[in-house]
Amino acid sequence: MKKLIAMILASLMVLSLAACGGGGGSSSGSGSGDMKVAMITDSGDITDQSFNQTTYETAKAWSEANGASFTYYKPEKDSDEARNAAVDLAAADGANIIIMPGYMFAATLVAQTNNYPDVKFIALDVADGDICEKGVGEGYDYNPSNWNVSDYYNTDNTYCAVYQEQISGYMAGYAAVKLGYRHLGFLGGMAVPAVMRFGYGYVQGANAAAKDLGVSGDVTVEYVYGGQFYGDADITAAMDTWYNTLGVEVVFACGGGIYTSAAEAAAKVGGKVIGVDSDQSSKINEYGADMTVTSAMKGLDATVNMVLTDIKDGKWSDHVGKIESLGLISDDPAENYVQLPRATTQWGDGFSEDDYLNLVKDIHAGTISISDDISAMPSVDITVNEAGSIK
Repeated sequence: MKKLIAMILASLMVLSLAACGGGGGSSSGSGSGDMKVAMITDSGDITDQSFNQTTYETAKAWSEANGASFTYYKPEKDSDEARNAAVDLAAADGANIIIMPGYMFAATLVAQTNNYPDVKFIALDVADGDICEKGVGEGYDYNPSNWNVSDYYNTDNTYCAVYQEQISGYMAGYAAVKLGYRHLGFLGGMAVPAVMRFGYGYVQGANAAAKDLGVSGDVTVEYVYGGQFYGDADITAAMDTWYNTLGVEVVFACGGGIYTSAAEAAAKVGGKVIGVDSDQSSKINEYGADMTVTSAMKGLDATVNMVLTDIKDGKWSDHVGKIESLGLISDDPAENYVQLPRATTQWGDGFSEDDYLNLVKDIHAGTISISDDISAMPSVDITVNEAGSIK
């Protein structure tokens, strides 16, 4: 009866999506079609220049190139129930691989992976703590090591990838100070672990560069969370204060579409912005030419390509059941899961592309150590002004 109700809800959802034009777009390659890939968006859409767009474009391109069918689904609402309904719909449409980008899908893993044991679930940026929070519910102590995460979802058909955001955050902060910026800002979306790792890495990188240059006393980082993953008038007003009144030169806008508020404020004074997750320069630069200094990226595209290719090659067993932390695996930035975009970063005398390559080598070799601890702001010599959350 439960499965019947789920199928009815899924059918109602597809009618609603068709009416508003927000549902699936399909694309098929020329192969056997044994792989039926579906991607579900979280709270954003496939034009967000972040998780959803990167995942959508990569999964679609891979499917077309490898003869798999592909469909994406945009849930009717930003809610766990709507995301669960999207899984019901994808499964009803025959999907045997479902890709879900973002920590918001933890509840979906808990609710749905046991319902569809024959579907392969690929969850990007969903950590053990996210799953435990949704699985344990009331009484969860926010220490996943105290819980057996496998009790709360089906490890027999699920692969989760998380990213070492502190590394690309570090790279961005290091580059900014080396390029001559002394008054930095960090505008996070929400204070969730991935955003905090980006932010604390950013502070560590700025601090390391300031030490290298002997300018620790001259470097300041303003630090705040927006309380949401999109910009609005209130957040833009706060960024106006940073750029106009405090003299902030560059803001790391870390939270999907929240970059819009930083970019709107930066455009008024010729300020700079650092993007996140993907190379956001094409969108940020719409607000002002050459506004984007760099972007602290994580390799959702590389993850999607890797896992889909391994499924095709019969290597799903290499991934299923794992919550894998992805970071640097090589001295070559192109092979890594966290990096800066070499084509669009504004290299300069203070931080050249060769300097970046050397930085990657040092981090990969362990010469540079970057903490992933988010229990407290890193202890640094530069000034960090924490302002809590705007909302």
